[in-house]
Amino acid sequence: MPKILLVEDEDSLAKALAAKLRQAGFTVVGANNGKEALRILAGQAFDVVLLDLLMPEMDGFAFLHQFRRSDRRTPVAVLSNLGQPEDMAHAKSLGAHVYLIKANTPLEAVVACAKRLAAPPSQAAMSHST
Repeated sequence: MPKILLVEDEDSLAKALAAKLRQAGFTVVGANNGKEALRILAGQAFDVVLLDLLMPEMDGFAFLHQFRRSDRRTPVAVLSNLGQPEDMAHAKSLGAHVYLIKANTPLEAVVACAKRLAAPPSQAAMSHST
């Protein structure tokens, strides 16, 4: 069962997304901000990190900067309402694999993206070739 860290401070969205991810077979661990996420990641490994950018205490950009110092491999998908090209470019430059805009992305599409990122490399290559 793939394991995902959901870093989201908006409680209603976090609950809805966690429920969809669990239905899709993920084990979901939640964090309300980047600082809490770093504490969790210090003790556990995850297949995917799903990250909001605008959060209290430590935002997603600061989280990515810190996280990528120690982990360059775990895929990170950003899910944010920041839709400016410079925000997307900044997140990707800090190591985000995917950038999704909340208002334009149904929960099912977020789950599908998480599944792709969590798939082993050989399986991911097969799903792109079909």
